[in-house]
Parts: sequence; structure tokens; C-alpha cells
Amino acid sequence: MAYQFKAIRRVEFSDTDMAGIMHYSNFFRFMETAEHAFFRSLGLSIVTNKVEPPVGWPRVRAQCDYKAPLRFEDEVEIHLLVSEKRSKSLSYIFKFRKLNASPPLEVARGGLTVVCVRRRRDGTMSACAIPPLVARKIQVAPAKLLKP
Repeated sequence: MAYQFKAIRRVEFSDTDMAGIMHYSNFFRFMETAEHAFFRSLGLSIVTNKVEPPVGWPRVRAQCDYKAPLRFEDEVEIHLLVSEKRSKSLSYIFKFRKLNASPPLEVARGGLTVVCVRRRRDGTMSACAIPPLVARKIQVAPAKLLKP
């Protein structure tokens, strides 16, 4: 069972704003990149079609606190930690570290809560239990890793 994943990204020019720093909205894109890679590392996809009916994971909460800027070509580690697992939802904490700083520097901390849903033929969605195939592969991180 897994409770963490680390992804590394480089800030691209298109990620920056007119001040030359990474636009705040791109931290959410980087969180999503890490979440999708976490699922792939478990042999799954965020588009969970290995269960019937297929399930999805819409966001019901997203937040990010910024401590220092990231700039073009900075290398950043996105550390995903599972902070909560309920029957129908998962919550994550994301720690962003600028790796090309000496020493590496935490520049932001974010969070997402996602809910497992089934989509009906008419397009409506309803929350459902996380499929056992997924639930048995994910656990909550130890409390000492979740502290600020």
C-alpha cells in the first residue's frame, strides 16, 4: 500500500507570468500531475476504467499557500502525501520544494480533496465507495510526515 509519491518538474517559460514567476494557478496543475503519476505508480489511472462501472475523481476542495516564488527553469519536487482516506474520498497534501536552491527550499504547500463518483448514462454523477481495487493500494501517510 502506498501513501506518498514524489514527482519532479521544471518550470517552463509558459508556466510564468509577466513578473517572471510561476503563475499561482500552475501549482494546481503540478498537483494534478503528481496525483496522476501517483495513480500510474500503483498500476491505475485517474480515469478508473478497470472497474465496472468506471469511476472519476472530481475535486471538491483545492487550496495552496505560497511561501516563495518559483521562476523559469527552477526544478521543483512535488511531494504528494495521502492525508485522509474515507469510504468515498481521498485528501492529499502537496509539499513543493525548489531543488535548485541550496539547501532545497519548501516554496508552497497545497491540498486537494477528491471524491469518487460514478457517472450515470444521463451524465449525472453521484458519490460512490472507492473501488476495492483502488482502496487496497492506498493508505494514509504517517502523522509525522503530515506535520508542517
